[in-house]
Amino acid sequence: MAAKKTNLPGRTVYLIDGARTPFLKARGRPGPFVAIDLAVSAGRPLLDRQPFEPSDLDEVIAGCVMPGPDEVNIARVAALRMECGEKVPAWTVQRNCASGLQSLDCAALNIATGRSDLVMAGGIESMSHAPILYNLHMVNWLADLQRAKTPFAKLSMIAKLRGKHLKPVIGLIRGLTDPVVGLNMGQTAENLAHRFNISRSDMDAFSVESHRRLASAQDNGHLDEIVTIYDSKGKVYNADDGVRRDSDMTGLSKLKPVFDRKFGKVTAGNAAQITDGAAWLILASEDAVKKYNLKPVAKIIDAEWAGLDPAHMGLGPAHSMAPIMDRQDLKIEDIDYWEINEAFATQVMACVEAWKDDAYCKNEIGISGALGEIPRDKLNVDGGGISIGHPVGASGARIVLHLLRTLERTNTTRGMASLCIGGGQGGAMLIERV
Repeated sequence: MAAKKTNLPGRTVYLIDGARTPFLKARGRPGPFVAIDLAVSAGRPLLDRQPFEPSDLDEVIAGCVMPGPDEVNIARVAALRMECGEKVPAWTVQRNCASGLQSLDCAALNIATGRSDLVMAGGIESMSHAPILYNLHMVNWLADLQRAKTPFAKLSMIAKLRGKHLKPVIGLIRGLTDPVVGLNMGQTAENLAHRFNISRSDMDAFSVESHRRLASAQDNGHLDEIVTIYDSKGKVYNADDGVRRDSDMTGLSKLKPVFDRKFGKVTAGNAAQITDGAAWLILASEDAVKKYNLKPVAKIIDAEWAGLDPAHMGLGPAHSMAPIMDRQDLKIEDIDYWEINEAFATQVMACVEAWKDDAYCKNEIGISGALGEIPRDKLNVDGGGISIGHPVGASGARIVLHLLRTLERTNTTRGMASLCIGGGQGGAMLIERV
């Protein structure tokens, strides 16, 4: 049988192990952990249980969208703090919501092509610490104040200070707005609700189910990839804290639309939470597996990136998963479990609807026809971004890590992970359990 085509040509890439922090919901002020602390808190326990030394890594790669001012090239800072040693290079990638998946893809490509043998890759985000910036008026005023030499000149500049100078630039809001089409991510989700006629009640029902699934996963021990972390005051964090066990349709129906207050359907209850978290995985070549006596859990089979209209960016998973299905000659029933990041309930639902739509698949994705319906009982089985949260740099790594654990737990074989990406892109990765 001829070898199947893949976007990962060359050597086999194995997934060895992984860990993540609890995902902690932002609550209106900076949370207890900056991004680098989350990265180290997840990474050190993972490295401590490996049969190799941290210095044996060939490289460390991390996805991060909003690192703090002391976290430039956060992957390198994390590698040094995790005692990988100064000789292990590290670099940071940014592809918006799929930055964590991008780091895995970069690691996989380097291993597949022989550049690396053992890589730690993942994603990090502390969204509650997103920067608040001076506006341009204030920046120019400060520059002029700095240039003023005499006391009179300085007083003259101080007298020019106005209210407009004090208006901040909220980094999180600006970062979640597409600069080309001028829409924030919630408005693009409203576009999908309208395009596929997805009702508010269906979106809310999807969200209730996301919380129910996460609560069930916590109760049944399905999230053993989480490591316990501690803040500077000794407080313990050992579970995703955004779950709402009492979430129901009555409560969600009372929430008002956020992005289109008059006609909209997207609310805070059917959208992903603003969250802090980090996730890492260890990837290895067959040579590294033999050298360090590693025990692979799965292998990365294929990966794909796709572009589409930024105003409908939520459909990215439909576009990025389809070429993998085609290259690998797979049908929907061949995939045991699916993880599609829940940026918005309507966004995941729209991806499902798009694959059922013959015209959309032909005209927009460019394939021969409808792929069919992804079964809900195989999709995000332990909850998703709506209940777990969506720390944008980390989510791509989290969904691959959890897919890995799900395949192990259920003794199944094949899983697909995918995310939509602000700016009009989608990313997907296919893994198979060894």
